[in-house]
Amino acid sequence: MIGIVWFRQDLRLSDNTALFRACNECDVVIPVFIDDPLTESISRTGSASRAWLHSSLESLSSDLHAQQSTLILRQGNSLDVLTALIQETNATHLYWNRCYEPGVRKRDAAIKAMLGKQINVKSFKGNMLLEPWEVLKQDETPYRVFTPYYKALMQKLMLTAPYEIPLDFKPTEKWPVSLALDQLNLLPQSSIPRWDIAMMSHWKTGEDAAHDRLHDFLEDAVQNYKEQRDFPAIGGTSLLSPHLHFGEISPLQVFHYSNIHKAQNPQHDYGVSQLLRQIVWREFAYALLYHFPQTTTEPLLDKYKAFEWRNDEVSLKRWQQGNTGFPIIDAGMRELWQTGYMHNRVRMITASFLSKNLLIHWRCGEAWFRDTLVDADIANNTMGWQWIAGSGADAAPYYRIFNPVLQSNKFDAKAAYIRRWIPELSQLDDKSIHQPAAEQAKQCDYPEAMVDLKATRIRALDRYAEIK
Repeated sequence: MIGIVWFRQDLRLSDNTALFRACNECDVVIPVFIDDPLTESISRTGSASRAWLHSSLESLSSDLHAQQSTLILRQGNSLDVLTALIQETNATHLYWNRCYEPGVRKRDAAIKAMLGKQINVKSFKGNMLLEPWEVLKQDETPYRVFTPYYKALMQKLMLTAPYEIPLDFKPTEKWPVSLALDQLNLLPQSSIPRWDIAMMSHWKTGEDAAHDRLHDFLEDAVQNYKEQRDFPAIGGTSLLSPHLHFGEISPLQVFHYSNIHKAQNPQHDYGVSQLLRQIVWREFAYALLYHFPQTTTEPLLDKYKAFEWRNDEVSLKRWQQGNTGFPIIDAGMRELWQTGYMHNRVRMITASFLSKNLLIHWRCGEAWFRDTLVDADIANNTMGWQWIAGSGADAAPYYRIFNPVLQSNKFDAKAAYIRRWIPELSQLDDKSIHQPAAEQAKQCDYPEAMVDLKATRIRALDRYAEIK
């Protein structure tokens, strides 16, 4: 038997159900990655994500090579590519781990229906703790609020040990033709200088790097995670999100190794529990995406369809470029541009400012984050933006509008984060740096505040009151 393993959001060798099953059931295993033009496929999320993907595929290819196997790279419509590959290799089996984006689900169902007439097609749960349809309320409807979802999932969850790396990768003597990684054109083609080089210098990608990241966080930071995670100047978060997004590490592995660490370090119990709670937030996001696929473009709460957003390209551009005149927002947007990442607390502040103070549609912010974040996950991104806009599940109340100055003083009191990303303000004192006066901003060659926070808050509340 000859099996094709279709890698997607599972760029790892360990705890890869599809790969493990193929290596146990087939005489020959052919790993393949397809750069599919489908908008929601893993290789089409955004420019920053594609740069990460290039590096991650390079790492996966190297890991497979060390096992005497080869990653076959192809480009094009997935059904067409797989059909051709089956003919070339005489494959009898096709394996993949499930993805949950609406367009991907529809595509995968069509592929399974079509190719299932010719060969044995098998799909598996490989990227979640539990399937979206496994965690439902008693009336069989999906949860819309996180806390009861979390309790239900934790009660239902029966953890097993993750799969180890297969002992035998069942290589073939004659590999199919593969594109070179550079031929996928995942990296920017016309940018001089290459922005992705500086961005990716902040990261290490691949399965080993993901496990190192988890290990280092558990050893060095998890004990203070609850207290420090909201402070962007402190390295208090795990930074696992891009590794999870590309499947370089699985949620089950995070649970498994975190629980081992907790057993060996019971004083870290609370911090580990808070980390695992964040993993369940990711599960919740995917459950929402599965049950409410329209939320990638439409509000979950129907009444928000009538909300009147402003069309203001000039203000949107200033927000994107980190030139709003509010230092904590501009620091976050500049961190995003330079590193492909933004601290979660700052994501909430910047998103609230765009959708409520500026009244610019959350979809504009979601699109920018999707293009510039290395962890641009459709489920998490959609849930986060709808939450902050008030139109999604478990959403922030419409009247909750983050004041960037108050948030800055609370979570970056010494302005270490602001000074790191806005060096032109570094000479200001710890008080005025959070909201420079007009003259101070001019002297520092920094823009004045683009809006009045009080006036735009009142405007937003009035606008929201029209539909509450």
